[in-house]
This record gives sequence, structure tokens and C-alpha cells, in this order.
Amino acid sequence: MPGFNFASGNAKKLLSLPLYALGALASLAVPRSDDRWVVGCGSGVGEGALELFLLARAKPTPPRLAWLARDDRELADARALGLDATLKSSARGLWLTLRARVLVVTHGFGDVNRYGTRGGFVVQLWHGIPLKLIQLDSPATMRTRLPGARRLRGPLRRAYRAGFDGISFMPAASPLAADRLRTAFGLPASRIAVTGDPRDDVLSRGTPAERSARARELLFARLRLPPTDSTIILFAPTWRDGEADPGIPSADDWLRIDEYLLASDSVLVLRPHPHGVGDYRGGVAASDRVVLLDSTGLADVTPVLPAVDVLITDYSSIALDYSLTGGPILFLAPDEESYSESRGFYEPYREFSGGREVRTWSALLGQLRRLEDDPAWAGEVRAHSADLATRHFTFQDGRNAERVYSEIVLRQKARK
Repeated sequence: MPGFNFASGNAKKLLSLPLYALGALASLAVPRSDDRWVVGCGSGVGEGALELFLLARAKPTPPRLAWLARDDRELADARALGLDATLKSSARGLWLTLRARVLVVTHGFGDVNRYGTRGGFVVQLWHGIPLKLIQLDSPATMRTRLPGARRLRGPLRRAYRAGFDGISFMPAASPLAADRLRTAFGLPASRIAVTGDPRDDVLSRGTPAERSARARELLFARLRLPPTDSTIILFAPTWRDGEADPGIPSADDWLRIDEYLLASDSVLVLRPHPHGVGDYRGGVAASDRVVLLDSTGLADVTPVLPAVDVLITDYSSIALDYSLTGGPILFLAPDEESYSESRGFYEPYREFSGGREVRTWSALLGQLRRLEDDPAWAGEVRAHSADLATRHFTFQDGRNAERVYSEIVLRQKARK
């Protein structure tokens, strides 16, 4: 089933402009309460939104918090965690958004009730450090299939800028990330602070052994598999704006992958992007050592990253999150030229990949074997992970959510 793409999303945005106008009028009539927060996340119950919610709830004098869910499934997930939750699209969801002073999102204003955000203090946590160009920096953002698409790009860009101007505060993982977020969202530097990303706190709390044990317990529970000491390999490709993932193995590739997994006592966990397009069931059918962990099984993959022994990805910022574990990262990039042309990168791709990217699964399997057989090369791969972590993360102390919370409180006081 095709996932989200910019063209369809922009069409909906343009057609919804009258509702935004009505919401803006409602925000003038409904007073906001300083002690009310609403929190939402575009990928489900998780990421930095959940970390910040839980931390704020544990404060001696917590704000009045509400989680705004996308659907009944997410509503049940939130309530299972003991969160005060309601559907964002409901009348109560709109009312809570209009009443809240602080609105926390990870993807866009639609993480809460998008028509009630005007006048609120919007905290945009985002959902990863940008590698590929995003938002105002990317030409792909302005695509639409509506008639007169070229003429609509100007109004669309102005609409995006006007919307982004509603962001009051944006945390960043590092000065490098802050620079990218500033241009991507057209924000003044004063609205961005290097606090660390709350979604990565789970990768820094406790000892490495404790993190690994927690992550493996969660991973096997979600996969409904008995615990094992097998090597865990995670394949997590990025989103391609509605295009099929060219990295999906062929039938012959799946056979070779199965042979490798058996010989090395490994398990390959497939993590398609939530909006990705492509069928991975051939791998599950070809090998009992290939398992699928999609977003319906686990909304936020970050907590299980310490269970992963090797990450395989292409252009996804999951590589940066995973670099905090110190584990080796291998890059499968069969469409580097076309992807770079359509999206573009904030830094040369070979700098991100360490120049070790490959185009085929045959080459990738060769690299997996080399990790086992060539300690010097394995050391270089791990050193590259450490370099990514050093460049992209200022803090690795598990206290990012605390710094974000403190920044929100300070900025709220300054507004009074």
C-alpha cells in the first residue's frame, strides 16, 4: 500500500486552507492555559515526544498533559502506558489543542490537532538529525499533483514558511544539526537550542550491558521470538517519497542471505520505513532467520537499537542514532545518484558512509563476512561510527529531555 508522499500531502494542505483559517479564528476566542500541554508524535507513541511527556509528568508540579493520538490503535497504546490520551481529530482533541499553552510535535503540526495550533508555544522536536535535504532546503518538499503544479510552488513555499514561523522552539542534537534545522525551517537562530534530542536518551542511560539487555528483551518480545544469542542484523532503509525501495533483495539474494545467516548464526530484522513502498515478505518466506519488524509491531525503533549488532541502511538518519551504540554500520545504496539528484544531502554522501557504500546484496554480504574475518577493517568501520557520533551529538548523558524541559520552562517565563 503506497505511503505518504509530498505530492499528495501538499494537495491536502492546499485544500485544507479554509479549515486552517477557521481554526485561527477559534484560537482568538479560546484562551490558552499556561499549565496545559498537548503532545503528539507522527510515528506513534514514542520518540522524543514520549520521553518528554514522561519526564514532565514526573515533575513535582507537572503540567496538565494530554497525548493526542492518531487513531484508536495509538489511543490504546498510549492508555496502556498510563498516558491521558484522546484522539487528536475529535472535538476534545481540538479543544485540548486550543487550550494548551505548550504543543509538542515530532513531525508537523498535524501531530496534534493542526487546526488549533495558532497562538500556542509549539515545540518541534523533529525525528532525527537531517542528512538528506528537508523542508525548505529540498525541492522535493514543494511537489504537488494538483493542476497548475508549477504555479502552486510559490504559494506552497509561502505556506510552509508561514507555518514554520509558528514554531516557537526547536531542540537540536549538536551545532551541526542546529544549522541544518535553521535553514530547513527558516527559523532564526534564537529559536533553536543545542540541548540534545530526547529520543536518544534511551541510548545513553545505564551501562552498555544494561542497555543491550533491555533492548534485546523488548526486541524479542515484539518479534514474538524466544531470546537468543544470535547476532542481530537490522536492515532499515529510508523513505523514497512514494517510490519503491530498490534495496529489496531479489529471490536469489534472499537465498544467499539465508545461507549467510545460517552459517553465521545471525538473524536479519527488516525495518521498512513507515511510509516506505515495497514487499519484504519474500525474505520472511525464504528464511526462518529473516523477520519483519514494521511500525505496527513497534512504532519507535530507537529503544531496540542497543540490541543490534550490525546496522544496514542507505540514507536514513537511523545511522546517526545507532552510532551512539558504537556498533558497525554498513551502507547499501543502489540508487545513490538518482536519490542524491532528487533529494540532495547536507554533506557528501561518502563522508556520511565512510566511502564504504555498496550497490548490491552480494557486495553487502561480502562486507558482513569481512567484519568477522578482518579485525583491522572491522575496527575502521567502528571508528567511523564513533566519528559520526562525535560530529552529530553534543551530549551523550541521557539527559536531553531534561534540558529540553528546562528550556521550555525558561522560554515560557521569558514570554510573560
